[in-house]
Amino acid sequence: MSVVYDSPMVSFRDVCYDAGGRSVLQGLTLDLARGETLVLLGRSGSGKTTALRMVNAMLFPSRGDVLVAGISTREWDPIRLRRGTGYVMQDVGLFPHFTVARNVGLVPEIKGRTPGEIAKRVEELLEQVGLPAAQFASRYPRELSGGQRQRVGVARALAADPPLLLFDEPFGALDPITRLEAQRLFLSLRERLRKSAIFVTHDVREALALGSRIGLLSRGRLELVVASEEFVNARGTEVEGFLAILGGGR
Repeated sequence: MSVVYDSPMVSFRDVCYDAGGRSVLQGLTLDLARGETLVLLGRSGSGKTTALRMVNAMLFPSRGDVLVAGISTREWDPIRLRRGTGYVMQDVGLFPHFTVARNVGLVPEIKGRTPGEIAKRVEELLEQVGLPAAQFASRYPRELSGGQRQRVGVARALAADPPLLLFDEPFGALDPITRLEAQRLFLSLRERLRKSAIFVTHDVREALALGSRIGLLSRGRLELVVASEEFVNARGTEVEGFLAILGGGR
């Protein structure tokens, strides 16, 4: 199995997914280019998180195929695939009995890095997300605010320097001010690191702020995919619903 370096980072090819007697995704065809942030925007139940979970082989299509770096997720070793993919979710999922440093350093430890390399990487990452190691490395998740825990989650996702990042409504539980700070952190890291990322949200303002492109999902179907700056000029009933939130519905 060999990675195809000139292929899209992720490709959905006519992907369908059925669960519980209903169709969750229908004919999803979509590419994530290398270095871009693709936002999957949609209401609850639109299929966006299902699509995201297919990228790291947590789910497989009922029909169609999902490719990462040109290779079907059915052919990837799932452990290798997931170790090469940073995943950030709303509830963060930090290990409560591990310190911040241990949470961030766990993947490099699993990959066989030396204690010195791990300590250096943890310090570097905590600095990048605005949590100086001298102040935060020895704390436990219960000693952090929600925004701080989310920053640790981002640092952990970056720990193995993965080429692909997946964000599943990571800032949805944060208060408005902390959420804005987290979004600014995301944009800063995106500019510096140039990672490929898929970002799931139901917040149109967040989608417009963070995405290179926006893919709008409705009832399991891709309604449209456009550059973020073009979304406000797009047409369609579902688009109108989101634009109305901005006061821009026509």
